[in-house]
Amino acid sequence: MAEKPSIPGNPEHDPRDFRNALGLFATGVTIVTTKTSAGEPIGLTANSFSSVSLSPPLVLWSLSLRSPNLPNFLQATHFAVNVLAQDQIALSQRFARPILNKFEGVAHRFAGSDMPLIDGAAAQFECRTEARHYSGDHVIFIGHVLHYSYTERPILGYFRGRYASIATISDIG
Repeated sequence: MAEKPSIPGNPEHDPRDFRNALGLFATGVTIVTTKTSAGEPIGLTANSFSSVSLSPPLVLWSLSLRSPNLPNFLQATHFAVNVLAQDQIALSQRFARPILNKFEGVAHRFAGSDMPLIDGAAAQFECRTEARHYSGDHVIFIGHVLHYSYTERPILGYFRGRYASIATISDIG
């Protein structure tokens, strides 16, 4: 396979091609949730989730400046990250669409931080918003993890623009 030339800093670069290159990095799939100023639960599908620090426990995710959900997340003092399990593709698709009430018919609960937690998620992180950084066409949200939980369920992945199964490889070499 031929290598694509590197084009750092080139204003003529092709955003679609750049996105294709980024798609080679497999990620998990999450639903990030919070509440509106009126107390209504909202959420969206994101694969920009990452750890930042173990001590203190910090995580991050990013949201497009064009997202209609941005004002809600900017005003929120807390958010939750729900790492989806392999069998939750339909939830990922639902929360990726511009549906008025994404939580209608979706099993969820409110726990310690009073943020919406999706039932059946493989892992959940309830966070206090620690910082927001504007960079490029996104806002990076850093959260201080207040509570978390996890299971041994296989997680849903995303790779090359498609859902993927993420499995462990054991006994290499």
